[in-house]
Amino acid sequence: MTATDTTHMSADWPADLLAQEFRGKRVLVTGSSRGIGAAVAAAFARLGARVAIHGRDGAALEAVAAGMGGGVVALAGDFADKAQTRGVVERAVERLGGLDVLVNNAGTMLGRVALADIEDGFLQRQFDLNAASAVVASRTALPALIASRGAIVNTGSISGRTGGSAGSSLYSAAKAFQASLARSLATELAPHGIRVNAVSPGTIDTDFHGRYSTPDKLAQTAARIPLKRLGTAEDCVGAYLFLASNRLAGYITGQTIEVNGGQLYN
Repeated sequence: MTATDTTHMSADWPADLLAQEFRGKRVLVTGSSRGIGAAVAAAFARLGARVAIHGRDGAALEAVAAGMGGGVVALAGDFADKAQTRGVVERAVERLGGLDVLVNNAGTMLGRVALADIEDGFLQRQFDLNAASAVVASRTALPALIASRGAIVNTGSISGRTGGSAGSSLYSAAKAFQASLARSLATELAPHGIRVNAVSPGTIDTDFHGRYSTPDKLAQTAARIPLKRLGTAEDCVGAYLFLASNRLAGYITGQTIEVNGGQLYN
């Protein structure tokens, strides 16, 4: 290529690229009544996407939807229940008129429990909410995603790599499952043009840690992070938008983006 030959140079990058990418796109973000999920859903909505949000508490969910502006669909359901999971996804597809992006974000630790104290019911609920729900949601959304050649983004966690701290073994294992599921489905669904990836947040300063961590523990964690602070929900948003964007990540599938301020290897 000569100095003046620009035939094979990069295509133009429009100033409003993200707005062009997501305007009118149909997006379901599960587990989006608070924390990372709410921040991600709000970002899609601000960029012009047609967004469905999900949580267990219908009244609280409606308030969150109202704060995101008009047109956001609020769908309540317990994702530890497979029938309710299917129902939420089916209603999202119906209300949005299809689906372009599924963000599998539903889940929480449900409490720190030592191995000796894990009961069968707790084990089952942890698996159903934090692992099986992503399978059920993805399977239910599959026809719509095939039609749109859409994208799936799972939410993992740094604890899926490190094993987490005492009492979080089941949650950490379920988060490792999310990353492995993304890698496996990326290969399986590639013939349909569906990309599947994951975001793995580090220690993010949301009400999750208000419930499951002490202020002293969080301060010690922040001191060990190279960037010397905990993450915020907004710190995570860019990774989800990137992986959902065909323009930015159209040749990326089966990957996990770590969002942790350098925490993983320190």
